[in-house]
Amino acid sequence: MAAPATAPPPPSNLRRVVAASLVGTTVEWYDFFLYGSAAALVFNKLFFPGSDPLVGTLLSFLTYAVGFAARPLGALVFGHYGDRLGRKKLLVLSLLMMGGATFLIGLLPTHATVGSAAPVLLTVLRLVQGFALGGEWGGAVLLVSEHGDARRRGFWASWPQTGAPAGQLLATGVLSALTALMSESAFEAWGWRVPFLLSGVLVILGLWIRLSVDESPVFKAALVQAEQRRATSEEAEKMPLVAVLRHHWRDVLVAMGARMAENISYYVITAFILVYATTSADLSKQTALNAVLVASAVHFAVIPLWGALSDRVGRRPVYLVGAVGVGLWMFPFFALIDSRSFGSLLLAVTVGLIFHGAMYAPQAAFFAEMFATRMRYSGASIGAQFSSVAAGAPAPLIATALLADFGSSTPISLYVIAAALITVLAIVCAKETRNRDLGGLGESGTDSAAGAPGNSGDPAAVPSDARTV
Repeated sequence: MAAPATAPPPPSNLRRVVAASLVGTTVEWYDFFLYGSAAALVFNKLFFPGSDPLVGTLLSFLTYAVGFAARPLGALVFGHYGDRLGRKKLLVLSLLMMGGATFLIGLLPTHATVGSAAPVLLTVLRLVQGFALGGEWGGAVLLVSEHGDARRRGFWASWPQTGAPAGQLLATGVLSALTALMSESAFEAWGWRVPFLLSGVLVILGLWIRLSVDESPVFKAALVQAEQRRATSEEAEKMPLVAVLRHHWRDVLVAMGARMAENISYYVITAFILVYATTSADLSKQTALNAVLVASAVHFAVIPLWGALSDRVGRRPVYLVGAVGVGLWMFPFFALIDSRSFGSLLLAVTVGLIFHGAMYAPQAAFFAEMFATRMRYSGASIGAQFSSVAAGAPAPLIATALLADFGSSTPISLYVIAAALITVLAIVCAKETRNRDLGGLGESGTDSAAGAPGNSGDPAAVPSDARTV
């Protein structure tokens, strides 16, 4: 029999959980995006000198991509222990690892000081960042999803997603302020270290808030059930990874496909844009940073709105709007940047991020609703992070290489459009998950409380007592 539906937490407790997830993800994404911005602006000169500027940028983005390569490993390790030990413990560990690596990047000697050891050390710390972020995302969104109620899960679960634009906003804002207040020589000499060292302060704040919340009630109930099963059965509980691959391999493929357009478009719009605007469009670093800064604020504001809309019309329709929109926007996106005005650049980035938000906002609830509780951390993390190796990791690298080879934005636009088509196909093949009872999902992804597949998205298909989970 299914466990009874969990009562919704008090509003004050839910807000505290949302705040803990949001602050933590903001700090983690600040660290991650700070590296991407620095890779586009200064790392090519500090760690890869002597190269052609565009080649140096390519090498710099290679170390940027290394962080993505470590994210699947982080997803596997954190997902396994997060499904066994709980979400909260692993979230604290991921925050410490990410913040520590970022702080140490701010202390690194450059190529001029230690030679080839500098890019090696940079790459190692980037691997630690990627490993930590691979485990952060799944735990943060699940902690909120499993605390909230089904009717507003898309809205509440979208708040940890705003940690990405908040981190981007914070990282870009700090870099923008420093480049405005300092000379270019001073920024390259020591100013670039300041935002990395600030990560130490942000980690302390994130830990203080994150340690104040309780473990997910859905996970605690599932853990009790698992212990009862072990006491009455000789059969050992399957490893979360094995259970995911056995019962949810289709959902993993859907999640990976859904991430393609979302991931690729985001890093083209926010990271590669710093290269394209300053080289092909001949705009200043400050102008490009300011455009990303303002657009990230709009991005932050629209994500909860898209999340709330997904509670009304479903995850799939909102996601499709974003995927189709970002594909159609790519040619106008580069045309506006080529006009070489701040207003056009701002419009290009802002509209692109609004469409991206339509994919990113429902993603947290959508992926959480695909998997059963005792394999949810593993399933959501694997689906999200394995795709990042093929999507977000090479996106700035591929875009920069296409620009170097063709001297045109057309191949880059076609690259993003191809990713959008993959995402549209994945979402069309997916099943609607809105109103699923997270506590009632069986191993196969069906709603055990209903005794029938819980993937119709129709509230009538979910028992009335399950709608308050």
